[in-house]
Amino acid sequence: MPPEPRQLRLGLLQYPVERPGSIEAWAAKLDRWITEAAGRADLLVLPEYACVELGAALAASIGPDEAAELRAMVAAAEEILAAMCAAARRHSIWLLPGTLPMRSPMGRVVNRAPLIAPDGRAAFQEKRMMTRFESERWGVTRGVDPAVFDTPWGRLGISICYDVEFPKHVRAQVEQGAWVILAPSCTDTMRGFNRVQFAARARALENQCYAAIAPTVGEAPWSAALDVNRGFAAVFGPVDHGFPEDGMLARGPLDAPGWVFCTLDPGRMAAVREHGAVRNHRDWPAGPFPPPRPAAFS
Repeated sequence: MPPEPRQLRLGLLQYPVERPGSIEAWAAKLDRWITEAAGRADLLVLPEYACVELGAALAASIGPDEAAELRAMVAAAEEILAAMCAAARRHSIWLLPGTLPMRSPMGRVVNRAPLIAPDGRAAFQEKRMMTRFESERWGVTRGVDPAVFDTPWGRLGISICYDVEFPKHVRAQVEQGAWVILAPSCTDTMRGFNRVQFAARARALENQCYAAIAPTVGEAPWSAALDVNRGFAAVFGPVDHGFPEDGMLARGPLDAPGWVFCTLDPGRMAAVREHGAVRNHRDWPAGPFPPPRPAAFS
């Protein structure tokens, strides 16, 4: 049985894209940011593809080169993952260090988000829905179906960036007991960022759950994948009794590096599911609607 949920202190990083020259330099940067959040959160979340800022250095590219950067990142993925796990152990903290492109057992490149426990063990969610950049230009392919993660705070779900724009992806996680959905993101325009934040807000509303986003921020003209990065970190809840009128529980300043912290209370969520003005979580249709038929005019 999954553990009984308890309050979760969540830290979301608006991650500044920079130009570390090596995996060791990137690991030192990760360590600095975790140190800044130490004692203020139980679980830290970094954005999608945060570590891909390493791609240009690892590829030794003269200029931005999509294919070379991806090859270099995939080749170094296990070493980068080891640095992530070591950071979680060193700080004794739960860590979602963003995502990294890795080769699947089938030989395809997928986008994987590790959720790392304080002892360094990791479990993974792969991105299911690919953006056009990933599928048409970068060669990153569709991952496996949604998973859920048993933690000291109950079950969590991870819906990576574009995945959170698809209601069924999140709903599958909520139906398996996830009361928090983490959506690390990487978007290069405000339109792209707004799709992620509006979708996360909708998922929180329709499932009566918490949804949290964490973006990359800043410009990196040397990087083919992370050239421009827009957004802010935020936590959303239901738009109902006991929550803000717009459902927003916390947010950071647009495009500025830094942590955003928020404490998530499972009791508050249980109360709104039972006593809210509406019961979106309970009232979700049990099965697919039949095909629409033309309405008759009379």
